[in-house]
This record gives sequence, structure tokens and C-alpha cells, in this order.
Amino acid sequence: MPNVHLTEPMRDYVEGQIRSGAYANLSEVVRAGIRLLMEKDGARQFYALKAELEEAAAAAEAGGFTEFDARAFEPDAFRG
Repeated sequence: MPNVHLTEPMRDYVEGQIRSGAYANLSEVVRAGIRLLMEKDGARQFYALKAELEEAAAAAEAGGFTEFDARAFEPDAFRG
């Protein structure tokens, strides 16, 4: 099991959370923090993808695209 080293203000905060009944122990607080980081990373990835899609849509609307030829890309898929 890994050790968790907290600053004094962090320890005080965690102890307050445990005293208030919000969390039962340090492990619950750490897990909640990690879940928030994971959600934040997921949101960051979502917004990065959204920005890329908006950029691609703007380029397509400006005529910066070529027609996709599925038959040329995957000819075996169209053989009967």
C-alpha cells in the first residue's frame, strides 16, 4: 500500500472532512480526489477533441477537403 504524504493544511482539511462525516477515512478522501482528477482529465480530452472537430468543420466549410472514395480506400469491401 502506498504512503500518502500530506502538507499540514491538507491533513487539517482531511481530518475535518472525516470529523464532519463526509468521509470515513483518508483512503476515501484520496479516492474522491483521484476520481475528480480522472473526471477533469476526461473533460480536458473531450474539449480538445471538440476543438479539433470544430477546426475540421471550419476547414471543410471553407472548401479545405477532398471527397472520400470508399471503394478506392477499401476495394475488397465492395466485392460481392
